[in-house]
Amino acid sequence: MTKTLRTEPTSRTAFLGDLLDTLTERGRSLLRRRPDPKEATPDLAELAERLLSRRGEASGVALAQALVLAFDAAPPEARLEFLRTLATRFGADREAVIKAIRAMGSDEPSEEAIESLHQLAEPRRQELLRRLNQAQGGTATLVDMREELLRHLKGNPDLRRVDADFAHLFSSWFNRGFLVLRHIDWNTSASILEKIIRYEAVHAIQNWDDLRNRLEPTDRRCYGFFHPQLADEPLIFVEVALTREIPDKVGPLLDLDRQPIPASEATTAVFYSISNTQRGLAGVSFGNFLIKQVVEDLKAELPNIKTFVTLSPVPGFAAWLKAERENAETTLITPETREVLAHLDTPGWHKDEAQVEALREVLLPLAAAYFLQAKDKRGRPVDPVARFHLGNGARLERLDFLGDQSANGLRQSHGLMVNYLYDLKEIEKNHEALAERGHVAASPEVRKSLPPAAPKS
Repeated sequence: MTKTLRTEPTSRTAFLGDLLDTLTERGRSLLRRRPDPKEATPDLAELAERLLSRRGEASGVALAQALVLAFDAAPPEARLEFLRTLATRFGADREAVIKAIRAMGSDEPSEEAIESLHQLAEPRRQELLRRLNQAQGGTATLVDMREELLRHLKGNPDLRRVDADFAHLFSSWFNRGFLVLRHIDWNTSASILEKIIRYEAVHAIQNWDDLRNRLEPTDRRCYGFFHPQLADEPLIFVEVALTREIPDKVGPLLDLDRQPIPASEATTAVFYSISNTQRGLAGVSFGNFLIKQVVEDLKAELPNIKTFVTLSPVPGFAAWLKAERENAETTLITPETREVLAHLDTPGWHKDEAQVEALREVLLPLAAAYFLQAKDKRGRPVDPVARFHLGNGARLERLDFLGDQSANGLRQSHGLMVNYLYDLKEIEKNHEALAERGHVAASPEVRKSLPPAAPKS
């Protein structure tokens, strides 16, 4: 099945684009008056220095455009060298900063002195990134640039200071005030739908029929955040199923042969897939705003929906359990439970009824300990999806044994899924309890599942 691309009126965008093109061409004509032999083989660092030295708007936009195009076309080794140069040559003027600190003296400094120090302490690369953002396609290039930087962080610790500048600027450029929530349906342009297929990170979309099954029926919704500078690029999107009850398995939600229900009969909205699409925007928070906004919109559209939950994967459970099984000093696993857990090593165990029932009795208490007791080095829930939803103020509502029997689900969590409940009246309280005391909001049912050896929290 194919989709036909549709064009939509974008007169305001076209006007701004034409204006930017005019400025860029005017700047290029100014630059051509001073031919530079290096332009045949652009030196990225030299272009950056020239861009920072320009004061004229037109020539600045043209140079920004030239640097964007040069970076996009550069080979990987040249791009990495440019990122390293940003760290070493485009920081703050250390001598000027030291001089300003000394000039402040020991007495209470003036507001002017503080402001001067603040300006001097800003790395030059921050202004460079701002100017690059003025070029057509500049925002997209900067997002790609940071994605590339993140891939090299481990072997290049100096790049962390550059990453800090990206994160600082992106937190402003991509804050909630600039984001637009859009309802994505089967009539959305094909270019966006193709990206939904490509970016889906939780439950892979197999083909156009699969996508249609998630978008077109009356009991399905999809919403995404978009940014004006990345108009056809969803930054994050969530897929929603409208149901009569809280589901404990994802298979029926994705079944192509299922029978849709009228939206007016639904009582529950299930967020079953949330996908971030831009790796270069890692650390910029979108999901908490997205879910809360979608809850508000659905409540306004469908007052019959009273319950808002997720059906979420548990990507860290299998690895955590493996470590516990290998830990001779663990108090969570007894010799008897260790023997039962050995069934997990048998291929196809989830199809053997006897093994399934034996493992259910053992895995659910261990899953409760995983969510309520296991912490990372910073004292946070060890599971990344749990950190996201619990940090948003959701409550761990239910553990769903064999909720995902796909190959990926069995590999990462032995099939375990969970439901997080979003109750708008409790979100703030739950968030503060986690942030201030490390307390995980969980239903009585989940807490009762803790194994005897695990301390009750």
